[in-house]
Amino acid sequence: MAFLDRIGLAGATDVENLARRNALLLSGAQAFGGSAAPIAIAMGGLAGFYLLGADKSLATAPVTGFNLGVAVGALPAAWLMRQVGRRYGFLSGMAMTAFGGIVSAIALFRHEFWLFALGMAFIGIGGSFVQQYRFAAADGSPTNFKSQAISWVLAGGVFAAIIGPQTVIFTRELFAPVMFAGSFVALVPLALITMSIIWFLRIPNDTRPGEAGHDETPARPLLEIISQPRFITAMICGVGSYSLMVFMMTGAPLAMVGCGFSPELATLGIQWHVMAMFAPSFFTGKLIARFGRDTITAAGLVILLGCAVVAHMGIELWNFWLALVLLGVGWNFGFIGATTMVTMTYRPSEKNKVQGFHDVTLFGIVAFSSLMSGKVLNAWGWDALNSLFWPVALFCLLALGVQILWERHRLA
Repeated sequence: MAFLDRIGLAGATDVENLARRNALLLSGAQAFGGSAAPIAIAMGGLAGFYLLGADKSLATAPVTGFNLGVAVGALPAAWLMRQVGRRYGFLSGMAMTAFGGIVSAIALFRHEFWLFALGMAFIGIGGSFVQQYRFAAADGSPTNFKSQAISWVLAGGVFAAIIGPQTVIFTRELFAPVMFAGSFVALVPLALITMSIIWFLRIPNDTRPGEAGHDETPARPLLEIISQPRFITAMICGVGSYSLMVFMMTGAPLAMVGCGFSPELATLGIQWHVMAMFAPSFFTGKLIARFGRDTITAAGLVILLGCAVVAHMGIELWNFWLALVLLGVGWNFGFIGATTMVTMTYRPSEKNKVQGFHDVTLFGIVAFSSLMSGKVLNAWGWDALNSLFWPVALFCLLALGVQILWERHRLA
């Protein structure tokens, strides 16, 4: 009973109990299915560097392929889940992740750079379904539990931060002398574990069109929904937070190796970063409930600026690792705050198309950010990469400030 009290199940209604149960299951799925992302990002740039010849400027292109896969897969993922339900959609996504891992491993054995990038794109398509876990938890929750449901799901990323990098460390040389192939083969058992967890999901109103219980409330046109000032502000802050995070996270392993640190230290840096991305999720929802979405989103953007300051201070190991930790915390506050804003702007009947549009836009820009990370790092260096944090974060803060003032004026 004490444990039930801590997670809020004791004395809760059936709806609240089901919402918490699903959030816990999705958190577990995030732990194993979400570990594909740190594996792909930690190894994508290094494997690309390994596969390329003299010109290394495209080393991060496979990571861009991963992010493009997330972007391209967002709308098909939303459509598929509308047709067959979220549970079967999530199972399909994990099958795609496993397939992408196999293609990537084959590409490394054949030493084919663009086939490797294609395999990474398939992993990204699987990742587009993982990105829907947070929406699935929120949509099945009462209003007062939405931000906490998102936080619970993302908290599973703490374990993904351990599982992913540790998988890389133990499997990177499994098929030596073909480096990194073992890490991508390992995505298959991770996907199977995730699928076994997802099987137990029971999301309310997760029905097909025409079935009993399906939400038939008239949906507004997409343009009307996305033109709401609150939605626009949420998109700006969410895209800004995520793009800055990927921009530095993609370039950091290459910069660390370029400064003389080992791939193992670079991988551990990514592990600390991913843990910092998700560890605050244990309390971010409560902070949002207490201080508000806008305040926590703004705090995240300020922390991202602090990350840039630390990165500018030097190229010692502590500079890289502390910057990556601040990068993760800033992303967590900024992105969870922005995601919570988005969930307040649409009706249940509008969720699939709005979430699909949101993630296509988000991950399309994130993919461009990851590609530019390698090019900026190769052309102008680590300091130039960090300098770009300032205009983006300050623009997001300005947009959020304008939104807050506009809403106060409207209510006055």
